[in-house]
Amino acid sequence: MFTGIVQGMATVTGCTRRDGFMQLELVLPPAHSTHLETGASIAINGTCLTITDFDETRVRFDIIDTTLELTNLGILEVGQRVNFERAAKIGDEIGGHLMSGHILCTARVTGVDVSTDNRKIRFDLPAVAAPYLLPKGFAGLNGCSLTLADVDSDSFSVSLIPETLRQTTFGQLNIGDCVNLEVDPQTQAIVDTVQRYLALQDRSKL
Repeated sequence: MFTGIVQGMATVTGCTRRDGFMQLELVLPPAHSTHLETGASIAINGTCLTITDFDETRVRFDIIDTTLELTNLGILEVGQRVNFERAAKIGDEIGGHLMSGHILCTARVTGVDVSTDNRKIRFDLPAVAAPYLLPKGFAGLNGCSLTLADVDSDSFSVSLIPETLRQTTFGQLNIGDCVNLEVDPQTQAIVDTVQRYLALQDRSKL
């Protein structure tokens, strides 16, 4: 389980690819490299990954085809930076929202509006995510729990404060880049339940 409060950025140092598989190697900041364990979970760009091996600050993960298809991890290259969050522990402060690290899809950046103290980024609205994204609701974008500034028929936007830009990769996003999108599981459960109920009601009238 994660909170959506990104702890910093890690640097990609290895991408070993085979058909439908990738081994990813990252270097974490030293302050976040203590008490690592094989089998532990870390969210990388919001995607829950299992540590398969580590050596001091270097951490390795195996990524299978389904994850590569649903996320932006498959297009990473050596030298790029990614957002990371280590798994929350019982008793930790939950400063964001509870997140599972299960990515629904990716969303593409369609606009970046920069002002003195913040940055507004607009994304296309994937059809699979549209029912679950609501104005002033929240979503996980590359692992960062963010409130949605607005949502329309084909796009949504978020506004970012300087601290978020400093701590995450959002300050580096450009038009055309893709971010991983996780929707609020409670919203998803409610919407799916209501849709199933309405579908049953419609069938009962036939």
